Amino acid sequence: MALNLAATLGRCPLVAILRGVRPDEAEEIATALEGAGIAIVEVPLNSPDPIDSIARLARRFGERLLIGAGTVRRAEEVAEIAAVGGRLIVMPHADATVVRAAKTRGLIAMPGFFTPAEAFSMLDAGADALKLFPAEAASPAVLRALRAVLPPGTMVLPVGGMDATTIPAWRGAGAAGFGIGSALYRPGDTAADVGVKARALLDVI
Repeated sequence: MALNLAATLGRCPLVAILRGVRPDEAEEIATALEGAGIAIVEVPLNSPDPIDSIARLARRFGERLLIGAGTVRRAEEVAEIAAVGGRLIVMPHADATVVRAAKTRGLIAMPGFFTPAEAFSMLDAGADALKLFPAEAASPAVLRALRAVLPPGTMVLPVGGMDATTIPAWRGAGAAGFGIGSALYRPGDTAADVGVKARALLDVI
């Protein structure tokens, strides 16, 4: 599957953030997500054995889903993720070094930002999309104002506090997608639980 974030978000604008997922359950949960229609799966690096989970997901779903890592903080971590088939690098912060490391390896880079200065610096570094984080500390009005000055076509994904009650207003403000964490998966959830949550969120969209 080609690395085209816009097309993948067009299929489904939700990024499933599986913070805390274990390698032995990652594939079953991703199967439930795929069955519900979700096309992007992120395993944060502060999960148990995240590289193992990413490797398993990339082997099984890499031709159909966009699999990657979240909470990527250092450039050297990018090489590990790429080596096991991860293709998406999501960051909690604005760090041009990590963005460039991802782009050097042909990966999709989605750095975090909270200010216009950070947004523009990340785009200048080569970011494919921007993660507005923590979105619960901002508002849809902030996104609307940002989109008036960001280059046309810039994809901004709010992350933090996204659920069935908050998504519609952000969607109306022009969000290209949403990072969904605890509203979709919490450690201890079964694959069936996750499938039910995913379908409920997609019903809202």
